[in-house]
Amino acid sequence: MRLTTSLICILLSATPFLSSAQDKPKSASNYQTLVERVKKGDQTVNFRELRLAYSESSDFTNGPDTTDQKKAMRQALNNKDFAKAIQNADTVLVSNFVDMDAHFVEYVAYRELKNPERADFHKFVLQNLLKSITASGDGKTPETAFEVIDVDEEYLLLRFMGLGLPKKQSYMHKNGHYYDALTLNNPASTEERVIYFNVDIPAKHGM
Repeated sequence: MRLTTSLICILLSATPFLSSAQDKPKSASNYQTLVERVKKGDQTVNFRELRLAYSESSDFTNGPDTTDQKKAMRQALNNKDFAKAIQNADTVLVSNFVDMDAHFVEYVAYRELKNPERADFHKFVLQNLLKSITASGDGKTPETAFEVIDVDEEYLLLRFMGLGLPKKQSYMHKNGHYYDALTLNNPASTEERVIYFNVDIPAKHGM
């Protein structure tokens, strides 16, 4: 999918949609319970807690492989077959409700199908998932790295921030934590930029 200015706006405009609970995680909750709360419109759900709960669930370690459905949903969206895009994205979200790519596909597809209620729902979830990562740090140093639960989140965040693919990726261990250091060209200058991601959770699961 091509990155557009509207994607960056989704990220930058995320803050007003968040509850104050976003930065104050509660005790661990059941992943499916949190998913059902979100589906019912509960805007007090802590999305960092939701992502962490998913990373501790059986869906994360033993869920079905939805690679084909992810490819199909993107292709269908590009072909403007919005019903097929939604169908495949739904399959992805059943397995992984915190998949930002699938929520983006559903947001665009429902928007194009003139269904603002469903479009707004997926936009809201996407905004909060993104914010739950950007609120974890600024990515400028290992100590302030963005916290991710899988490597895919690294590349999705870069895309939604309007950045390209990294020129170089380094894996490092420091002070008991694991990090990915991604080197990119700064689009605002000719200088290189390094963005750090805390990958303790992916490392625990063998990346």
